[in-house]
Amino acid sequence: MNSVEGLVNQIQGLSTTASDVLSLQNLLKQADDSLHAESTRLLPFLDQLDPSKHSLGYLYFLEACTAGPVTKEQAGSYVLMIARFITSCIAEQIRLAPDKFITVCKRFKDQVLLLEEPLRGVAPMLTAIRKLQSSSEHLTALHPEFLLLCLLSRCYKAGLSILEEDVFEVDQPRDLFLFCYYGGMISIGKKWFRKALELLHNVVTAPMSTVNAIAVEAFKKYILVSLIHHGQSPTNLPKYASSVAQRNLKNLCQPYIELANSYSNGKIADIETYVEANKDKFESDNNLGLVKQAVSSMYKRNIQRLTQTYLTLSLQDIANRVQLNSPKEAEMHVLQMIKDGEIYATINQKDGMVRFLEDPEQYKTCEMIEHIDSSIQRLMTLSKKLNGLDELMSCDPLYLLKAGRERQRFDFDDFDNVPQRFNI
Repeated sequence: MNSVEGLVNQIQGLSTTASDVLSLQNLLKQADDSLHAESTRLLPFLDQLDPSKHSLGYLYFLEACTAGPVTKEQAGSYVLMIARFITSCIAEQIRLAPDKFITVCKRFKDQVLLLEEPLRGVAPMLTAIRKLQSSSEHLTALHPEFLLLCLLSRCYKAGLSILEEDVFEVDQPRDLFLFCYYGGMISIGKKWFRKALELLHNVVTAPMSTVNAIAVEAFKKYILVSLIHHGQSPTNLPKYASSVAQRNLKNLCQPYIELANSYSNGKIADIETYVEANKDKFESDNNLGLVKQAVSSMYKRNIQRLTQTYLTLSLQDIANRVQLNSPKEAEMHVLQMIKDGEIYATINQKDGMVRFLEDPEQYKTCEMIEHIDSSIQRLMTLSKKLNGLDELMSCDPLYLLKAGRERQRFDFDDFDNVPQRFNI
């Protein structure tokens, strides 16, 4: 116990300057095993440390304290303690022990879930992300944990704040898979299907050496959201998707592939029959609600097809052709589609006639010009980043070694000259 008291004194004395903190880091690494051995007795010592001054030392003590099993009663006090630490800790200090900080934050997430209060974890976890990030483009191991809390608490708006940020640096591949998967689910919850498609697309096309459960579940939702947003599902994954994904994902999601095939026929009765026959499967996947939205979207697709053929059509004709029950139901669908900008039309209430119009956007307003200019600037920035990454990779010894081994399988003209300073 005296050694623990001595360590507390050293933490208090070595938390001021950057050089002192580095010395303290070495001491804490050496004392880590001892702290875990004394974990049941460390809690009172936390009262002697100020998380806003002694962040690194407090983190080591806190990680050791929370290492064992936690009861629901203990979780309540730990949640308050960890939330206070996350809010007040010094970012520069906790970044010296990122694994410890990530472990503590993940335990914090587990504890708020144990209390069945995921909303309590949303704000502290977002703060933890900002303190751990080296930049806004850095995807940390805490991003998926934060999005999971947003999902479980239905606090979708908070989740959107980090989904709008560009990502260029990832710690672990699994973090990217979960980040995009949870982000896709949040976007679905907000009915931002275009963003959901982008995120789910990232999951199913990301490099993978073996098929993982995250990619399989993402592909199921990717098919359904494609039907809702585009009215069709992609027949094949793009060429840049891994060969593992191209070979296996379709076979593992066969009911969803068959649903997409039934959808393409445009017959409501057929798809409803198929959904009813496979209801248990969709429900076990927690996708039944999304399947129903896909079925409902077929009415919209059928109405959109009518706009390509007719200039005017009565509500009764629309109801008959789209297989709706009444002209009133057809009117509600048309009005909602006009509101969502999915079609351009006017309804004459006197005779019940619908007149389909052309897209009024002329692409010459100030707002549209600013939007186009912003998109161009963003693409230019992205191009510069990609060129920089390409240059770094072309000089990476590991990449060059692998490229050299693979040369015999290809023509030499397929490769750029290798810099002479690397011996392959």
